[in-house]
Amino acid sequence: MYKILICDDEKDIVRALKIYLTNKDYQMFEAYDGEEALEIVKKEEVHLILMDIMMPKMDGLTAMRKIRENSNVPIILITAKSEDVDLVLGLNDGADDYITKPFNPIEVVARVKSQLRRYMMLGGGSTTQNIISIKGIELDDQLKKVTQDGTELKLTKKEYEILKFFMLNPNCVYSPRDIYEKIWKEPAIGNDSNTVAVHIRHLREKIEIDPANPRILKVVFGQGYMIEKGRE
Repeated sequence: MYKILICDDEKDIVRALKIYLTNKDYQMFEAYDGEEALEIVKKEEVHLILMDIMMPKMDGLTAMRKIRENSNVPIILITAKSEDVDLVLGLNDGADDYITKPFNPIEVVARVKSQLRRYMMLGGGSTTQNIISIKGIELDDQLKKVTQDGTELKLTKKEYEILKFFMLNPNCVYSPRDIYEKIWKEPAIGNDSNTVAVHIRHLREKIEIDPANPRILKVVFGQGYMIEKGRE
């Protein structure tokens, strides 16, 4: 089941796109401004987003930039012919494709299928059990369960979120400040980097054979932490 988010402040547009994309393999989510879209993306593993550019509260380009901080989900911009400048900005800032009002239903379906196929072929998402596996660790985000070589690990909520974040973003280095802001969802101040270090130390005690010499959640000196994928 593919999860598709349609975000447009015009309800008739959302309704029309839902009709065009009616498919037993698609589950639809609706949003009417960028803020609503961000809330859905936080709660659901969305596989594709159709995003209008001009919306109240938060426009589509701003919402897309925020989504791109944590996700490479395909984003297809919904544009009017008069929005050429915004369209170029959107494609430069991370949009994967665009469709122009008024829509050609056949073109909409084709572009959605193309982006979903590309995303899944590149390993960008899972439509079944939401399972991520790296270095013997298997994280089932549907069951909120983590196992290591078949043995279940008992993680706190923050330890789980930190591990999931790194497993979703392998081979990327994140500073303690980055981690705090992405996991705690607020600006990092004062000793918040120490808070991150404590949580990572506790997490390492559960996932590493030798926490003092980690092979999974590694330190990149002077930069932050990372999990490498494809290398033991």
